[in-house]
Amino acid sequence: MYTFSNRLRIGSFIAMALGAIFLVIGFVSAPSTVEEAKAMVAVHDEGHGGGHAEAAAESHGEEQGHGAQASQEEGHDVSHDTHLLHQLQNRPWSALYVAAFFFFMIALGVLAFYAIQRAAQAGWSPLLFRVMEGITGYLVPGGIIVFVILLLSALHFNHLFVWMDPETVAHDELLQGKAGYLNPTFFLIRAAIFLGGWIFYREYSRKLSLAQDESDDNSNFVKNFRWSAAFLVFYLVTESMMSWDWIMSVDPHWFSTLFGWYVFASMFVSGITVIAMVTIYLKSKGYLENVNDSHVHDLAKFMFGISIFWTYLWFSQFMLIWYADIPEEVTYYIARFQDYKLPFFGMLVMNFVFPLLVLMNSDYKRVNWFVVMAGIVVLLGHYLDIFNMIMPATVGDQWYIGLPEIGGILFFGGLFVFWVFTTLTKAPLQPKRNPFIEESRHFHY
Repeated sequence: MYTFSNRLRIGSFIAMALGAIFLVIGFVSAPSTVEEAKAMVAVHDEGHGGGHAEAAAESHGEEQGHGAQASQEEGHDVSHDTHLLHQLQNRPWSALYVAAFFFFMIALGVLAFYAIQRAAQAGWSPLLFRVMEGITGYLVPGGIIVFVILLLSALHFNHLFVWMDPETVAHDELLQGKAGYLNPTFFLIRAAIFLGGWIFYREYSRKLSLAQDESDDNSNFVKNFRWSAAFLVFYLVTESMMSWDWIMSVDPHWFSTLFGWYVFASMFVSGITVIAMVTIYLKSKGYLENVNDSHVHDLAKFMFGISIFWTYLWFSQFMLIWYADIPEEVTYYIARFQDYKLPFFGMLVMNFVFPLLVLMNSDYKRVNWFVVMAGIVVLLGHYLDIFNMIMPATVGDQWYIGLPEIGGILFFGGLFVFWVFTTLTKAPLQPKRNPFIEESRHFHY
């Protein structure tokens, strides 16, 4: 039975406490009036060469040169100032949402990998099932937190989802056409269905897994196989819809038919990476004695392969949109090229170039510290991936890595570690009566 070390427990509490403090500071320091927002931007731009202010002044000068009437210019200025206020108010909310979703999607990616192993009746992975079950335990608190953020958005505590603002919808024909699907009530109902289905499968599969240890036959194993196969169908549908709802709809004028797969690839590789890192940690502490380098090698192969799959989807989405050059679609990448160069291109290096160069060699996949080092970079890269999905639509060019962003990572990272390792203490780390446990114990690649 795994024992949660005091050092790790204290570390997770410290991370949560610091993260909470940083997030509170971020929320408190957010502007409440247009005047505060303009003053904040002026101070920020002064420290960065006045780039945003000069660009705004130049843009307004060009508009005035077009012969617009004074009243129209004044109306535009008011609209611009209100938009700026919403962007700055969104920043702590966006940082909170990005971090909350990132750690939740890790657990969800692990759940998909776990269900695949169950449905495929894989022989190499049963020794890792309890690790996967421990990580997916975070679905409950993580899912509740994400749902609360979505609920607060629907109650107009923030402006993350512009289509939730009735005044905005009233002046936007495109959003009016999507109102049958994009409306707060249906949005929250869908979210509840998604979370309910995912959490139900996780809890029921975990129950069957533990019951199999005490059973005299394989009936619980067979039930788990059937439920896992059925769940994968539910998962593929709901994961895509979740991607549209929770991420793509922050920019409701843009859409991509590849987006569901793209988000899936990001959460899948992140989940597998965390499985590898937790497995290596537990083995280094004297647990999981039957897990060998071949198990770690296989996890690292998945890290490498899904990183390439993610890159394929990223390039497919980018190439088709950029080559077609349709204004409604290409603006998605223009905003990121102009205002998010470092996180956007840094993400590509961390999620594609780095795994390609580091994890291609088969021997390195068996070196535990090497896999952990690669995993840290991969996780940071996919955090930036979620950051690039959310921030441009919610905060525009008013972004930078500060206390809210760091606080979000610390708080949810600490909560994730605490919940996962607490769950691992609830049952033996090695299944007893899985029919493939001996094959897994003697697995060698």
